[in-house]
Amino acid sequence: MSGWHPHTSGGISYLERPGNGAVLVLLHGIGSQAASFTPLLPHLPADLRVIAWNAPGYAASTPLAEDWPVAADYARALDGFLDRVAPGTPVMLLGHSLGALMGASFAAARRDRVSHLTLASPALGHGMARGGALSAAAQTRLDDLERQGAEAFAAARAARLVYRPEDNPGVVDLVRSTMAQVKLPGYGQAARMLASGRLLDDAEQLTVPTDVIVGAEDQVTPPEGARRAHAALRRPLRGKLTLLPEAGHAIYQQAPAGFAAALELTPEPATP
Repeated sequence: MSGWHPHTSGGISYLERPGNGAVLVLLHGIGSQAASFTPLLPHLPADLRVIAWNAPGYAASTPLAEDWPVAADYARALDGFLDRVAPGTPVMLLGHSLGALMGASFAAARRDRVSHLTLASPALGHGMARGGALSAAAQTRLDDLERQGAEAFAAARAARLVYRPEDNPGVVDLVRSTMAQVKLPGYGQAARMLASGRLLDDAEQLTVPTDVIVGAEDQVTPPEGARRAHAALRRPLRGKLTLLPEAGHAIYQQAPAGFAAALELTPEPATP
């Protein structure tokens, strides 16, 4: 599969491209999975070890125990996962959309395990109280999936993630094909986490070098949200804010070369 090797560890399925260099860990968004990063792979340094997990409840990964998990629950799952697949090794961490909430929560708690963090098309979260009423956006996601089924759900949503979808049918098809594989209860857990997410709170606590990347034409997590996330970072560790032109929310699928060029792939020494 385009250089990927599939594996499972501790109930988490993942894809790995082996390498002898630094480790880059990729966290996908709510309507995606590990394989969505395939277009990015050829644009990354050949010696980089690349690991893309399927979040709990996605693909063959076991769902979390909590019906309404928060970002910290996914961060704990990531902590155990990294202890198994990259023990003792500080990693470069990249979270896209909902994955940015997971990555920021993990990096805030485990600074020693992260040499660099990238928040790509970051979802800020809706800030709702855990266990209460869902935000309207999260509830609509669940209602649509249950009513339409995964295939129709993906067909209805995919084009919105792509800039000028009428001119990029191949990218739309990539997005649709991965989104069509979402399922319950994993997607429901992720939607509830999104509803209670507070990325800006975690961003203020980060003590790792952090960059932010967003598509200039992103309609799902618009550039204004990325600017807010970037501004919340502590100034000494605040890295680049990159707006990729002619790219939507599916940024690493629509503009993989530009996305790869914007990444900081020289890990800095981790400190406790």
